[in-house]
Amino acid sequence: MSTTPRAQSSKGMNNIVVFVLLFVFVVGAILVIRKFLNPAPDISFAPYGDPYSSKTDFAQVEYQFPLTAEQRMKLTPKNIQKFDQEQVDQIYARLTAGPIPDGPHDGDLFFPKGITGRARLAEILGKVKGLAAGLELEKLTILGRALWKGKVFYRDQRVLRNRIDHLELLAEFFPNPAEEAKVREISANGKTDQLYFPAKLYCGQSLMDSRRESIIIDYAFTDEIEGYHEIPDKLAGREGFLIRDEVRMVRPGFYLGRAYMGDGFLLNFTVYNDAAAKAGSDAFAKTGKPAAEDCWVGPQKLAANQ
Repeated sequence: MSTTPRAQSSKGMNNIVVFVLLFVFVVGAILVIRKFLNPAPDISFAPYGDPYSSKTDFAQVEYQFPLTAEQRMKLTPKNIQKFDQEQVDQIYARLTAGPIPDGPHDGDLFFPKGITGRARLAEILGKVKGLAAGLELEKLTILGRALWKGKVFYRDQRVLRNRIDHLELLAEFFPNPAEEAKVREISANGKTDQLYFPAKLYCGQSLMDSRRESIIIDYAFTDEIEGYHEIPDKLAGREGFLIRDEVRMVRPGFYLGRAYMGDGFLLNFTVYNDAAAKAGSDAFAKTGKPAAEDCWVGPQKLAANQ
């Protein structure tokens, strides 16, 4: 007995509904499992609201809610993304720069909780001059995905380069970028990345918390660094997006960063080196002190150092 077109259509719709329900169930299960396996650590924060006037002074936050070594050891590049932006800011303000990193680090980026990358870029795009001002938001998003695969710190040279997995994404900006820019490669964690976007590396004033220095990653004069290639490196420099990063150490091998485009805060990011984490974690867990402080820590003592 043959089925009618109406019956076939109804059966097809039922199959779609079942598939959608199954998909939602699987995705929900994955999110629950991730939350269970990687929960956000229990960290206290100063009360705050939406108005800027409700924000607490960072010195007061550090005095009233000291961030202990145990709490810092529980933070990871994944679970730190579970906090909202004010909480991430309060965590960052309770950190010091620690030692300037060295070698390849895996990178990850995250926008303020509840705000998409597209919305965040739209907020600051009007402030950016030069090359970035003429680009579409979708192209800016593509670039962001390419930039934040990881970083390689050259501590002795005070230089940094970015690890790029998919250079073809830059075709949105330049024709045949792979043919026009031949640069070095580095292998880390079983994969090989190409290195672009060199930056100067130094200690300097944080744009968010001026009480102590951060490690600054400065692209303003990227064209003065050995190995610079105008295509595509100028995108990050003073003729492009005017990128400036800063990082502070959460715990050995793990740094929390803030990226700025022009004079506007763009996004949060993390860099992580597993070997450095394994080498320094035991001593840090006991003392709460970094192996070294390469930047000025300011007059206020951290809880672990009091």
